[in-house]
Order: sequence, then C-alpha cells, then structure tokens
Amino acid sequence: MSIEWVNQAIDDLRAWGRAREVEVDADEVRLLCDYASDYLNVNELGDFTPETFDELLLSIYPRKVIAPPESAPETIAAARTLVAFLAEGGRVSGGTAGRMRERLDDIAPRLPEALADTSNFGMAKSLFSSIGPESLEQSVAIPSGELPDLGEAPCDCPGCTPLPAVRLAAPEDLLAALESVPALADEPLTGDDDPLTAWARRVAHLIEHDTGGAVTGSAELDEGLYDLFDMLYRLQVRVPLTVIGDYLDEIAGEGEIDLPAVLGRLEHGGLLRLSGDCAELTPLAVWALREHYLSLGIDAPQGPDLAETDARGLIEGLLEGIPTEIAEDDITRWLSGRDPAQAAAELLAAASGAPAVARGIAVTIVDRLDAGAEPSVRDHLDDQELRPHAIHWLAARRLPAPPLTQDELLWVSVDMLALAMPAAEEDPEIFAENMAASGPPAHLIEEMWRVDHPDVVEVLELLGRSIPDGTVAKAARKAAFKARSRAIR
Repeated sequence: MSIEWVNQAIDDLRAWGRAREVEVDADEVRLLCDYASDYLNVNELGDFTPETFDELLLSIYPRKVIAPPESAPETIAAARTLVAFLAEGGRVSGGTAGRMRERLDDIAPRLPEALADTSNFGMAKSLFSSIGPESLEQSVAIPSGELPDLGEAPCDCPGCTPLPAVRLAAPEDLLAALESVPALADEPLTGDDDPLTAWARRVAHLIEHDTGGAVTGSAELDEGLYDLFDMLYRLQVRVPLTVIGDYLDEIAGEGEIDLPAVLGRLEHGGLLRLSGDCAELTPLAVWALREHYLSLGIDAPQGPDLAETDARGLIEGLLEGIPTEIAEDDITRWLSGRDPAQAAAELLAAASGAPAVARGIAVTIVDRLDAGAEPSVRDHLDDQELRPHAIHWLAARRLPAPPLTQDELLWVSVDMLALAMPAAEEDPEIFAENMAASGPPAHLIEEMWRVDHPDVVEVLELLGRSIPDGTVAKAARKAAFKARSRAIR
C-alpha cells in the first residue's frame, strides 16, 4: 500500500500541520489514503469525493482496520483534518469540501456501530491485510529454516549455488517458438540432432565461448552474457531494463553501450523477451540454459505446474516460494478448472488441520470465489479452525452467517498473525511498521493468551518484540508469559 502519491501526501500534510501549528494524526490519514487507493480508485488527493468517505468509513474501514468502537472519534477527526488539507491546498473546491464535512457529520454517529459489528470481521481482516499477503498479492515465500553451519562461506559459482526449479514450456510450444526466432531465418540450426538439441548447443556456445561481439555487438558484453542469463534464470520474473542496463554498464567499464541496440539483438536471437520497460528470458532460453546446466552436472530442477495438481499440491507448491506472477497464473488456471463450490471444497479440505501458513493460503484463494462457493464454505462451519474464516466469507458476501463470538475473534486474530510470522522474522522492520500503523490494540492482545491456538505463544512473543509502542509491547510479553504458563500446566 506504500505508493508514491500517498507518501508525498503525508509529507505535505505534516508540513501543512507544522505551518499552522495543527496536530495531525498522519498515521490515521495514511490509512484513509491507502485504503481509498487500494479499493476506491483514488489515485491522487483530488480524486477524493464526498461519496468516497461513505464507502471508506462505513464499509472498507470496519472490514480492514483494527479499531475498537471508541476509536471512531479519532478516525472522524483525522478525516476532517484531511478535508481541511484538501480544501486549503486547492485539491477540492469549497463546495465539495462543504459536502464532505456534511457527510462526515452523518457518518460520525454511525461509525462506532460499524466498528462494533463482528460480522464485519474488522480486526482479523485488518491483521491479514496489514501484514501483507492479502490474496497473494505478494510472493508467498516461507523460509525453510536456518542454514547449516558450513564453516567457510560457500563460493558463488554456479556449481555451488543451488538453482531454483523452473517451469518449462511444452516441447511442441518450444518447437513452434523456434520457427519464429528472427535470427534463425538468416542462420538456421544445423546438425543431425533434433532442432531443440541444436538450439541448446547454440545457446551454450554463445555463453561459453569467445564470440567476439557477435551476440551483443561488443566483445566485453558477450563475455558477461553467462552471468546475465544466470541471474535472469534464477529470478524467473521480468526485470527492469534499467537493472540490466546498470549491469551491462559495469561490464563495459569506460565504454558506452547502446542499450536498446543490445537488447534488440538479444531479442532478435530468441534469448530475451521485451515487455514495456522490462525483459525476461524467453521460454527457449530457459530450456536451453537448463540443458546446459545439466550437461555440466549441475542440479537444475524442473518445477511442477501447480495448476495440474490437487489442492494440497497447490498449497504446498505456493509455500515453497515462487514469484508472484507465476503464483497468480497457477492459481488462476487451477481455479478455472473447477466451479466455485468444487474449488472451495478442495481447498478447505486441504486446509483443515493444516498449519496456519497453509490454512492462510487456502483461505486467501477461497476469498476470491463468488457466492457459488457458499455450500462448500458453509459445510466448514463445524470445523473449529475454519469456522471463523467461513463466517467472514459468508458475511462479506451478505449471506446468512452466525455471529463471531469473542473467543472466535481472538482465535482468528492469532491465526492471521501466525501466518505472518515467517515474513515478520525475515523483515522485522516492515512488520513493526505495519503493527505501528494498524496492529491489534492492547485490550485485544491482553486477552490473546486465552486462545487455544498452537502458535499463540510465538505470536505474542513476536508482538512483544515488534510493536513500537512500549505499553502495548509490554502487554504482549505479559500475555505470552500467561500463555506459556497455561501450556505448562
């Protein structure tokens, strides 16, 4: 949610407040801007309208933000500050600002009730969105544990650095792609081998032998192709052209390079695929590089197509950590082969009894499904671990659903935080920032120790280490002690 216009708006707001000696709740205004941007197509301050505040404060905010009903006046005050800032800065007209203030007058008495409505699932849903992996919008990468002590650090040569599993195009698609490589029209593949074997041999020659500039137009750049292609092979995603340009500049040294010309030659040769401001290896290049690695005796695993697996295979594959674009494509294709009810039934069955991270992935995918999944979701209301998620799913679609009990709300709050633990351990600073912006309040944390969740101690200890507010962090540490003591008994 940290996008440039929001960051600039908050900087300008703080400066505006200092100039007028006005106290500004910048964190609260940032939340308003973030959610307006994410869900209401607000791409700049001037896009705010009176109607924006209705949807933002009475629908999105209760569902997404952890906030007790008594915090409503603070939220309304922040919204009023935002309106004043918009009006004085000329982002909205005086008449529009007046209508915004009227809307806020109407919303103010209704917001506490909206925040108190448990069917909105505001607390737990906010935890999930503030932590990061909402609907798999970011990569799902779960650390595999601590590295063994190898004594001396391993070298970074290809033989010592494990290669990631890659997806390969079907042989028939690769053969068809060969026919459309422009360079092959001028210099066809030769030899007694099949075309793909001949192609792999050609690519190996280009990256291993002295080609004297025949590939890129520069002998120095040709020498650096192996490292460039190895990097792209490992990343498996489109890379900004500026990054490739910086790398090639380092290889060229004092010499200047014509980046568009170099990239054009690599594209002409069937090695790179350009897309806007980014580039990636072609499926042909990926296939040929893997063949080259195998010929060197290097382990070059082939990744499974998760769209062809069952629900458990899909979840486990996502847990291994794959680039976002590939994950999104796998999920979309997996869902396309099933109707909503079937997809929900398979995913929730695989999630039942699974660890929090696996359950969280399954729930986020089910959250994409429409009301056609209702029967399968409703079937899991009797599952203690999935019941809160099922209630939220139903309530979010205005379908009949039982109310969440306080115990269930606490349990699912812990469950969502347990899902975030691997990412939090990997990047504690980002997690701390998220908790400072919209983390659980002290009164909720104080009660979490009662939750019968296998990860409750670890979650509370994580909060105790991460929350910047000393009072709230202390509450988390006390709750962790209570939870640990209860487990010992």
